[in-house]
Amino acid sequence: VQLQASGGGLVQAGGSLRLECAASGRGFSAYALGWFRQTSEKGREHVASISWSGGTTLYADSVKGRFTISRDVANNTVYLQMDSLMPDDTAVYYCAAGPGGYQATYYRTARQFAYWGQGTQVTVSS
Repeated sequence: VQLQASGGGLVQAGGSLRLECAASGRGFSAYALGWFRQTSEKGREHVASISWSGGTTLYADSVKGRFTISRDVANNTVYLQMDSLMPDDTAVYYCAAGPGGYQATYYRTARQFAYWGQGTQVTVSS
């Protein structure tokens, strides 16, 4: 499985961005997908996960109610809609794929994910 993330950029606080992650390779539809973000101060942190079917999702408390993860199985793509962005959301965002076929609540740390895309920078100005 190979992952290619895009959609990052510079936005003012309160604005929105949508990240996309296109996947290629066999078995993509059987993997859970997730988004992480990384800064030099906080390291890598989990943002959101979605199960292989899209039926369950998991969010970090810091983004709950503002971010929405979704997936399009037919187009092998996972999305992260980010609304009400804050300067603290500034980070490099990574998408990841995790095997196992479990519900999204299982995929809450980097250890549950086997494949990673390159990062995309999100910068939120105050």
